[in-house]
Amino acid sequence: MKGRKIEPQIEWQQIDTVMLDMDGTLLDKHFDDYFWEEHVPEVYARKNKMNFFDAYDLLMEKYKSREKTLEWTDLDFWSEQLGLNITDMKEKMNHLIQVHPYVIDFLKFCRQKGKKIYLVTNAHSKTLAIKMAKTEIESHFDRIICSEEIGFAKEETEFWQHLEKKIGFDKERCLLADDNEDVLKSAEEYGIKNLIHVAKSSSTMPVKYAESFQSIIFFKELMDEK
Repeated sequence: MKGRKIEPQIEWQQIDTVMLDMDGTLLDKHFDDYFWEEHVPEVYARKNKMNFFDAYDLLMEKYKSREKTLEWTDLDFWSEQLGLNITDMKEKMNHLIQVHPYVIDFLKFCRQKGKKIYLVTNAHSKTLAIKMAKTEIESHFDRIICSEEIGFAKEETEFWQHLEKKIGFDKERCLLADDNEDVLKSAEEYGIKNLIHVAKSSSTMPVKYAESFQSIIFFKELMDEK
C-alpha cells in the first residue's frame, strides 16, 4: 500500500452528475495489463521470431510513444502497427474481463439518488463493445462517451470542454471517478470540483493512493447518506 490516503468527502445533495471511467475504475485493469504486457508481446514475438523480452521492450516503447493520445487506445491503429488482429485477440480473451467489487451496487445507489450517470472512457469503441457485451453494465448509464467521439483524450483539458458542450453539466455539481491521476489533473484544471481517485485499479496490483486527490479502494466507500 503506497502513499497516504486522502479520505473522500462527498456531499451527495451537492452532486447532480456522476462521471465514471471504465478500465481500472469500474472494471479490473488486470485484463488490460495482462493483454498488452504479456499476451500481445508473446504473440508478436512468435509471429516475428523474436524472444519475448525483446518483443516486450519494443512494444513498451511503442506504447509509451502514444501515451495520452487517442492512438494509445485505438485498436485499429495497433492492429496496423503490429500486424496483429488486436480486436479478435481481445474477443478471444474476454473471459478475463471482470467488474470491480461494489460497482453494480454503486451504480444502483447513484440511480436511486436520481443522479445522471455517464461512462466517460478513453477506450476505443471496439474495446467498449467487447466489454459491455461481457459485463452487461451498459443499461446503468444515461450515456457512454468515448474519447474518440470527442476528438481528445481525457488527459487534455479540451476533452472536458467538448464533453460539457455535448452532455451539459455543472462543474461544481459533478463527480468524476478515475484511476488515472493525469486525467483527474486535467479535469481539475477544467474546474470539475469533486474528483475521486480509484487506488486499486487491478486486483493483482497493490493499492496506490493519489498524492493530491481523495482516494477510494472500493466504491462502497462513497455509498453513505451525506
